[in-house]
Amino acid sequence: MNIESLKELLEQVKAGDATIEEALARLRHMPFESVGRDHFAHIDHHRPLRCGLPEVIYCPGKSAEQIREIFHSLARHGTNVLATRADKMVYEAIAAEFPQARYEEKARAVVLRQEEYVPSTGYIALITAGTSDIPVAEEARVTAELLNQTVKTIYDVGVAGLHRLLGHREILQSANVVIVAAGMEGALASVVGGLVEAPVIAVPTSVGYGVSFGGIAPLLTMLNSCTAGVSVVNIDNGFGAGCVAAIINRQSKDRLEKSGEQDT
Repeated sequence: MNIESLKELLEQVKAGDATIEEALARLRHMPFESVGRDHFAHIDHHRPLRCGLPEVIYCPGKSAEQIREIFHSLARHGTNVLATRADKMVYEAIAAEFPQARYEEKARAVVLRQEEYVPSTGYIALITAGTSDIPVAEEARVTAELLNQTVKTIYDVGVAGLHRLLGHREILQSANVVIVAAGMEGALASVVGGLVEAPVIAVPTSVGYGVSFGGIAPLLTMLNSCTAGVSVVNIDNGFGAGCVAAIINRQSKDRLEKSGEQDT
């Protein structure tokens, strides 16, 4: 249950449209719910209220049945649901119960949107150095969009042909936050950081030849960036980048709204 749903429920109780018993029935799984006969998961239904972000299912290491049960527990509360690093078999298990769920193949994610989509006015710019970095970027895009963030993508504009990036300068400089996914040597994040005022979230990817060490080389490059305003998430962690970008973009909106209230 998110903040808006809780407000709606309290208003219904206040207006007499819902009884206290009905409200308690809807809230009985707060703050968490134990799932499965062997209690293999404890679903954090309180997280959207506490953190502004729902719990998300990381699929590797879980059986299709475990994922389906967790998905069911989250979905029945009317919130959006996201399962990351999901294969087609996982999607088919979920779709049997939730046919409205969709599979984002590039992002390897199962998405169920149940809440109204109200896109943000400010946007996140999402950039990749190469086409091979797109799966990680797509995970970031799917995550941010499920959190009602507007995302503009610019793919395959790495430093080997820097003029490609400069052709999108207007989008970059108007973004509230920028995500850069890059493998190989990972230099693109520093370049972008030197062009924009917005914070840059660098995502090292496991794209590259032998001494890239599965993403360690771009990770070290990004951590040692000489450009101020660049922060780094873990290797291939598009989900984490999408969450952080959504939080930053939300706070940018909140600051603008508060500034407008003070001006009036």
